[in-house]
Amino acid sequence: MIRDKQLSTIPGLVALPVLLGLLCFSGYTMVRAFAASDVGFGFGWAFVAVVCVICLGGLFVVNPNEGRVLQLFGDYVGTTRDEGLRWANPFYSKRRVSLRIRNFESGHLKVNDSDGNPIEIAAIVVWKVVDTAEACFEVDDYENYLKVQSEAAVRNLATRYPYDTHDEQQVSLRGSTAAVAKDLKVEIHERLAKAGVEVIEARLSHLAYAPEIAAAMLQRQQAGAIIAARQKIVEGAVGMVEMALERLSKDNVVHLDEDRKAAMVSNLLVVLCGERAAQPVVNTGTIYQ
Repeated sequence: MIRDKQLSTIPGLVALPVLLGLLCFSGYTMVRAFAASDVGFGFGWAFVAVVCVICLGGLFVVNPNEGRVLQLFGDYVGTTRDEGLRWANPFYSKRRVSLRIRNFESGHLKVNDSDGNPIEIAAIVVWKVVDTAEACFEVDDYENYLKVQSEAAVRNLATRYPYDTHDEQQVSLRGSTAAVAKDLKVEIHERLAKAGVEVIEARLSHLAYAPEIAAAMLQRQQAGAIIAARQKIVEGAVGMVEMALERLSKDNVVHLDEDRKAAMVSNLLVVLCGERAAQPVVNTGTIYQ
């Protein structure tokens, strides 16, 4: 694998005056030599002037958070990240690679979750290039590679988790956003490690049921929510009934036989689990009437 290596270059503010001064001097000397009919001497300084012009082609600019990958006839020489006007061998090819933080948003992908329900999902990936050599030479087009691998990771993630669940211990795409985002970031980073790209953050930007089942799944969600709520209500009601019977027996408030206990439990459960408020009925007799 080709690894990134730093290459020191000459400051352009030093090379430019030297080359311009040498070019002016060689041009002046060349003109005087030809004027004095000294052709050989004139051609010598003409060659120096041509070399100076060629060397001026070695000047290039490096912007902040940018790298230049230098190659000599196809051979990787190194990467310079020194900002400003720089000078290097004019025969070097200088490929610009941005080191800035960038983001990519995938399209709305249609995929089945772990329960087999078709859903639409999309993600935003925040990334940057950390190894210019790998980005340029290990993959053909690292930006296109990033898009394809990110979408593949999003699809793979969606198939591992259900869209929604009422079990708080189970990870779901809708209910466990932090865990899902962490898993997505790890998977995308592993896929892009060979391309010299670091994934800073990855999060879902869109999540919905597919249009053809959205209405049915909404009813299913509502039914599931109602069932989950009823379970909580029943658990709480049973606990309250147990507490009431225990306190009545402990404090010797009233002594109830098994039939009256069953009737009291039934009444309390109806009151506590009913959807509407119970209408009070005052018993003016005894509990056995």
